[in-house]
Amino acid sequence: MLQYFLRRLLLTIPTFFGCTIVVFMIVQMAPGGPFEQRMLQLRSISQEGGGGSMTSNQTIPQSAIDELKRLYHYDRPLYEQYAIWLGIWPGEVESFKLKFGQKRLIGNGKYVFVEKSGDTYVVKDADNPSVIIEGWEFEKAVSDNNEPMIRIVRKKLAGIFTFDFGTSYKFRKPVIELIVDRLPISVQFGVIAFILSYSVCIYLGILKALNHNSKFDFVSSTLIFIAYSIPGWAFGAVLLLLFSTDTFLPIFPLGGFQSVDYDTFTIFEKILDRAYHFVLPSLAYVLAGFASLTMLMKNSLLETLSQDYIRTAYAKGIRETRVIWLHAMRNSIIPLAAHIGGIIAIFLAGSYLIETAFNIDGIGKLTIEAIRSRDYPVVFAFTVISVIITLVGSIISDLAIATVDPRIRFK
Repeated sequence: MLQYFLRRLLLTIPTFFGCTIVVFMIVQMAPGGPFEQRMLQLRSISQEGGGGSMTSNQTIPQSAIDELKRLYHYDRPLYEQYAIWLGIWPGEVESFKLKFGQKRLIGNGKYVFVEKSGDTYVVKDADNPSVIIEGWEFEKAVSDNNEPMIRIVRKKLAGIFTFDFGTSYKFRKPVIELIVDRLPISVQFGVIAFILSYSVCIYLGILKALNHNSKFDFVSSTLIFIAYSIPGWAFGAVLLLLFSTDTFLPIFPLGGFQSVDYDTFTIFEKILDRAYHFVLPSLAYVLAGFASLTMLMKNSLLETLSQDYIRTAYAKGIRETRVIWLHAMRNSIIPLAAHIGGIIAIFLAGSYLIETAFNIDGIGKLTIEAIRSRDYPVVFAFTVISVIITLVGSIISDLAIATVDPRIRFK
């Protein structure tokens, strides 16, 4: 079995690259990206300043267009852009054009200038000319007036393999900081929803199987499939309307995951405050997989109860509770174990629309905001997280099956 899981781990590598390539190509080719948005901003600024209408890129200086393409790596081939994003190809992190001998601000109040030294160039600190700043590459350039200039460029490997997802275009913060801040919130909701889903659905599925074709079975099936037809975010909106406004019974907060003065609470008060805010979102989370898990448990137990060894156990006079919980349940939960990886992936990755409906600052809401604003670094980062969680979830499913069913041996 160890060899099987080693092969599965190796198989995740081409699967990961295949998924990321598809998403990268789609996003890069989609209109309305950051380059196009910056171009629109330049047009609007020029139009306000000049008072005229702008109809083409020709009204924007070509040097500005070239700098924008260079900033977003649009001057590179598509395969090179992908390699830069992965972090296996060095990409530009700083780029400045200077005139020889003229100092230039490069950030953080630091000025530098470029001097020719033999056949090459050196970058020196303007405040201390004896200090040479290493790590720069040089390219010849020209100004808008065709005056000779020099471009200094600093490159480094920065991508998902180095855990450097770049800087968010919208939030102006490193993407990894945004993920670290928001992922724990989505994980909290995911873990709670996962525990509730399996606890309630397994028990309800057992009751339905033991009362097959009864009124309880019919009524519960009707309610389950009605709930299944309602999207989680829509159910969440109804819950907010009923239990967070004056429409019916306003006993829960209107969105969010904690109170404004949460930081002033004691540990026990913080737990109660989170639990208070988690009630409605958790119900909306659970609704998504409620019907499928319940019916899967019921059908699996019904099939197991019809097996010969179960009838033999009854014929020997073994108590019904022992037959069901000791003999039948072990084989009945195998299908649920097969789905556990997918459920974990869904819950841990967050729910976009549910978090948006409840105004929860989790990774799902962050991704929705990034998609709306074409914040590609955040979109790509979430894609990587989703792919990794899904791949790991599939392996967890195999491990769970092998754990609950000793007859299964992967080879």
